[in-house]
Amino acid sequence: MKFKDYYAVLEVSPDASSDEIKRAYRKLARKTHPDLNAGPEAEAAFKEVNEAYEALKTPESRAEYDAIRSGASAKPGASRDWEGGYGFDQASPETQARFNDFFASAFGRRDPFANEGPISGDIHARVVLDIEDSYRGATRMLTIPVQKVTQDGRIRIENRELSVSIPRGVTEGQNIRLAGQGSGDGMGDIYLEVAFAPHPIYRAEGKDLFMDLPVAPWEAALGGKIVLPTPGGKVDLKIPPNARTGQKLRLKGKGLPGRPAGNLMASLVIVNPNVTSDEARDLFAKMAREIPFDPRQNLERKMK
Repeated sequence: MKFKDYYAVLEVSPDASSDEIKRAYRKLARKTHPDLNAGPEAEAAFKEVNEAYEALKTPESRAEYDAIRSGASAKPGASRDWEGGYGFDQASPETQARFNDFFASAFGRRDPFANEGPISGDIHARVVLDIEDSYRGATRMLTIPVQKVTQDGRIRIENRELSVSIPRGVTEGQNIRLAGQGSGDGMGDIYLEVAFAPHPIYRAEGKDLFMDLPVAPWEAALGGKIVLPTPGGKVDLKIPPNARTGQKLRLKGKGLPGRPAGNLMASLVIVNPNVTSDEARDLFAKMAREIPFDPRQNLERKMK
């Protein structure tokens, strides 16, 4: 039996902080998750990552593991296993018994490398939503792979169908926790990381929404009110006179809902009409004659 170096499994130093261990676990759990990586190798890697985190996630279990790790590596006859474990087949019965007792309390079984029972652990998955779902809430049917124990005591991955309620005001990157729905017969949780699907108009940053707002040349020059459709409904927006492309207008509280709600930031883009008739050409020619305007007047000065 090999004593696994769980710091190496999580790719952290033995001096790593609890936050560093948690971040490393979340990163590796996503990287090795069976719904993203097919095959028995991914399942084994995912199981090992969860075992490592279970051993190190609390100060009490980590302290006990560190003591056993130190004893296993220091015993005469112990050797460093270059695949990531400490071999201690020659170790004292006391060390082996202590290691088994540690896994009995941490995982509910005595041999950490035998498939005698489920591994309690959290599951991390991703749910992709539309921005509009954050305004009104939504329900999604998801298929989540979880660890189950077969009748012969082996661990396998089983798909679980879940109906998930998406609350109003969720933001990209936020985690939705489903308590007791993870692996290990309800002993773990499922954490769903929220992502937004690409939107044809909006992009989200936290609770704020950003968009490019097309305006006609006369709207930009004269100013006035326009009606702007938003995910939360239509709103009136005032365009200031002599507006410029790239100018930003803020609609307070019209971003994603919350306490407080986010803002909607509209960046103006002046769009010229297609000039296809003689009347339109005459109108633009008249503007060119009567409006003294040179959009390139500052180029030469900026080049000096």
